[in-house]
Amino acid sequence: MSMPFYVAPEQVMKDRADYARKGIARGRSLITATYADGVLICAENPSRTLRKISEIYDRIAFAGVGKYNEFDQLRIAGVRAADLKGYSYSREDVDARSLANQYAQILGQIFTHEMKPMEVEILVAEVGTEPSEDQLFHILYDGTVVDEQRFTVLGGDADAIAGRLESTFTDGSDLKTVLGACVVAIAGPDRTIPASDLEVAVLTRGEERRVFHRIDDDEVAELLRGAT
Repeated sequence: MSMPFYVAPEQVMKDRADYARKGIARGRSLITATYADGVLICAENPSRTLRKISEIYDRIAFAGVGKYNEFDQLRIAGVRAADLKGYSYSREDVDARSLANQYAQILGQIFTHEMKPMEVEILVAEVGTEPSEDQLFHILYDGTVVDEQRFTVLGGDADAIAGRLESTFTDGSDLKTVLGACVVAIAGPDRTIPASDLEVAVLTRGEERRVFHRIDDDEVAELLRGAT
């Protein structure tokens, strides 16, 4: 009788983590940052049809990097969960924290028990009535939830991009300034990203219910003109 093939659990987890990180690193990066009037989400995305950034519910947005079909499945699951909770209880009961926890459970379960982990990092953002109430939850491929402040970077080369943004980011800046800093941080010193290759959306503070707005290419170009 042959002996069963054995792999230490630590090695299995390491291999899965390496596999997921390599898949995520192949994708283009995304930054979410707070500004004076809300929350900005900016992604490098040359596709005209596939979206990295979407609305989940009132005051809540979703963003993902990595394998598109996988984070889009998570987006759809989040929309359904938010709609069900808002219908069953109250719209005010739907918040970013509970959605982030649900996503963490899904990703953690898949990472631990499935052969292949999801090659994704996702973000759930909620704009508050005051800047101190803004919430940014960064959920990793293994279900780890990071409660971010000010800004967060998802995707490949995240550490280098975060370092560049840290040196230029100022709390309470206007949309033009923060968008310019985000685009420069994503692009790095050796290239320029045209407005047509960017996907930009905001959650605007002070508006009723539906606060998610996409910013089209012409408006992005105008905001970036002269931005520092």
